[in-house]
Amino acid sequence: MLAAAALNHTPSEMPQDIRWMNAAAAALVAVAVLALLAVGMIKWSRQSFFDIRRIQVEGDLQRNNLATVRANVVSRLNGGFFTVDLAKAKEAFEAVPWVRHAVVRRVWPNELRVTLEEHRPAAYWHHPDREDELVNSFGEVFDANIGDVEDEPLPTLSAPASPSPDEAKVMLDMLRRLQPVVAPLQGEIDTLQLTDRGSWSVQLDNEAELQLGRGTPEELQARVERFVRTLPELHRQYPAALVYADLRYPEGYAVRLRGMTTSQDIQGQKPAMPRKP
Repeated sequence: MLAAAALNHTPSEMPQDIRWMNAAAAALVAVAVLALLAVGMIKWSRQSFFDIRRIQVEGDLQRNNLATVRANVVSRLNGGFFTVDLAKAKEAFEAVPWVRHAVVRRVWPNELRVTLEEHRPAAYWHHPDREDELVNSFGEVFDANIGDVEDEPLPTLSAPASPSPDEAKVMLDMLRRLQPVVAPLQGEIDTLQLTDRGSWSVQLDNEAELQLGRGTPEELQARVERFVRTLPELHRQYPAALVYADLRYPEGYAVRLRGMTTSQDIQGQKPAMPRKP
């Protein structure tokens, strides 16, 4: 009877070393299966069926066309639908002249769809230490063929010798602030200049020059507004074209009209007798 009990007895637990061996064997089998699947997926993804066969370019393009983009990008794209590096593809598209930003995404089974944003030129960027560049509508300096915009009436931002990283945006904001203010002078801003000492000046396309001096954007705008508001009174007495105005005086300004010079007080006093320059 004891022998029968012994024969029918099943251990409740397997030895620990056997459990570890079984677990290790199962893990090895799982790794092998995953490796085989990975190799299969890699080989499958490299089939010619998944080669990039189409590049769909979207966006409001004015400076580029599909042929130009392809000529600059296609040779730099490597891999198929699954293996193409989208980050490098983005860099390749953004290296195309006039492209500011690119969004690249996959479209099943063998297409890349690209949305491009081009630079919109807002001004020339003149720097004494390098060739002229362009400033876009976001105040960013970018390099492009200047000849592409030679027929467009863009103003010039003349930067100081050591501009800060955001200097172009600061100057573009000032240009936009002053442009409507000087409109009554029958001219548009041709050149806006900022010196290393922080002094501003404006050259209009009718050849009139305004020395604004230093100050905050609000102070400079108020200075020009006072000048524009009082200039018609001066013109009633001396109807000559404006050549130069120095607005750096705290209570007035100095003016040179074509053929004469005078000084005008902002408070409305009579101007001094004109004298020849």
